[in-house]
Amino acid sequence: MAVATTAPEPIRFAYWVPNVSGGLVISKIEQRTSWDAAYNRRLAQIAEEAGFDYALTQIRFTAGYGAEYQHESVAFSHALLAATSRIKVIAAILPGPWNPTLAAKQVATISQLTEGRIAVNIVSGWFSGEFRAIGEPWLDHDERYRRSEEFIRSLRGIWTQDNFNFRGDFYRYTNYTLKPKPADALPEIFQGGSSRAARDMAARVSDWYFTNGNTPENIRAQVDDIRAKARENGHSVKVGVNAFVIARDTEEEARAVLQQIIDQADPDAVKAFGHEVKNAGKASPEGEGNWAKSSFEDLVQYNDGFKTNLIGTPDQIAERIVALKDVGVDLALLGFLHFQEEVKYFGAAVIPRVRALEAARERRAEAA
Repeated sequence: MAVATTAPEPIRFAYWVPNVSGGLVISKIEQRTSWDAAYNRRLAQIAEEAGFDYALTQIRFTAGYGAEYQHESVAFSHALLAATSRIKVIAAILPGPWNPTLAAKQVATISQLTEGRIAVNIVSGWFSGEFRAIGEPWLDHDERYRRSEEFIRSLRGIWTQDNFNFRGDFYRYTNYTLKPKPADALPEIFQGGSSRAARDMAARVSDWYFTNGNTPENIRAQVDDIRAKARENGHSVKVGVNAFVIARDTEEEARAVLQQIIDQADPDAVKAFGHEVKNAGKASPEGEGNWAKSSFEDLVQYNDGFKTNLIGTPDQIAERIVALKDVGVDLALLGFLHFQEEVKYFGAAVIPRVRALEAARERRAEAA
């Protein structure tokens, strides 16, 4: 007798919201992308129509590396949710400037107003100059992740319990009750990082783990590591990977655009960004972080998105996305040069090819 199997879930798609000026590359190349509200409302609608599942807003408090203007992430997320009906928006939240009480109440209210379409990305911090500028203590690397874990445990406790009690090193609660709590299902909790502390935190408390762009082989190693740790903790975690998409009719056209981005990079800004993020990683006990092995060319895109190699024709990109799924990736977090037009093209030309490849694999599996 045949044994019934559950079909794997389709890979999901998210895009970086350009609510910070300068786009997603540190380059002087033209980017037909804007950080303003009107552009981003329309972009969210285009992404929703194109088949994207999530949008991720960015959090920055100070200028730097081309990002001279920065809209606040939670308020901006709510604006995008008000302009759409299906897509979920992930609001980036930075422990230190935020505390769990404020974040829990903001997100619970937005959840009530949007039928549960809000999620959060807990950012442990990489930009020490930002913390100094706003008078926040810059904790040691692993201490930042300890604080983030307490932040997440506090959020979940506030959202699920009345008379919540918690005694941590960073946050404390005594018989605290939040009403109203979030609507329906709890807001999903995302986090990033690739250090040992980041992966261990995800394996204990996070719903989703974002990693920087990389090859399928290197991503598989991270996925296997984090999921093994999560199983030991009786926990499960999904994985998202960063990628910068350049989809063109021919691979030659796509590679030419990539070369133009790199050729027109702002060298001083790229080097300053690389110095900041590599120092943040070196502060970890193992001396590595997300950008430890990033070259100058890699650093032109903030999250090593070129490494994932979603650069080429729609067919090539679709095949590479399915290869990412094969190594355990559940979500592709995407950046683009010209967001509105390229998100629309990705939805028309790439996502249907990905779904067709997934369906063909499912049919082969059923036949076998």
